[in-house]
Amino acid sequence: MESIDIKILEKIKKAKRGSLFYIEDFLSFGNYKTVSKALERLVNENELSRVARGIFAILTKDDYLSEISPTAEKIAESISKRDKARIFPTGSLALNMLGLSTQIPTNLVYLTDGSARTIKVGNRSIVFKKTSPKNLAAIGIFSGIVIQALKEIGKENVKDIEIEKILEHLKKEDPKRLEHDIKLAPEWIRVIMRKALNKTNGK
Repeated sequence: MESIDIKILEKIKKAKRGSLFYIEDFLSFGNYKTVSKALERLVNENELSRVARGIFAILTKDDYLSEISPTAEKIAESISKRDKARIFPTGSLALNMLGLSTQIPTNLVYLTDGSARTIKVGNRSIVFKKTSPKNLAAIGIFSGIVIQALKEIGKENVKDIEIEKILEHLKKEDPKRLEHDIKLAPEWIRVIMRKALNKTNGK
């Protein structure tokens, strides 16, 4: 049993601090139950930290040698890569990413084409909501997040100052990508997004 612990620890220590690991990463060393128990022992021995159920890491350290846990956002991205699933920020998370809200959301809600689930990370939650392919079809860096943010605000509630902030983001977008993503939005959001496209084209 000890040899499995050593093999797992050797593999983990070859990776950068802050890297995330899953039970599935070590199944070449034993079956699911055996690996799970080995990881539990390593956590109890402070060789490893559990950052969420079934997710582990060797934590990074700051200049004062305090351990820093990976953010919930990083964990969400890691899960999407592991599952080969697309994810897209929505709701208050999208607002925060665009600077339309200073509130750090307790629940990070992502649309996904993977499995729907909720994962607890400390006092925060990562929520994956199953959605249609259209809602994940945006190809721009900002435009897809803009669509989700405006949906969260609502047509009747969006303010001029919010539209100006959104247009500043969209002006950085590749025009071809923006043209593509505008077609995915409801008409009232298309009207707003087209203003950025017109500015980009010098109209």
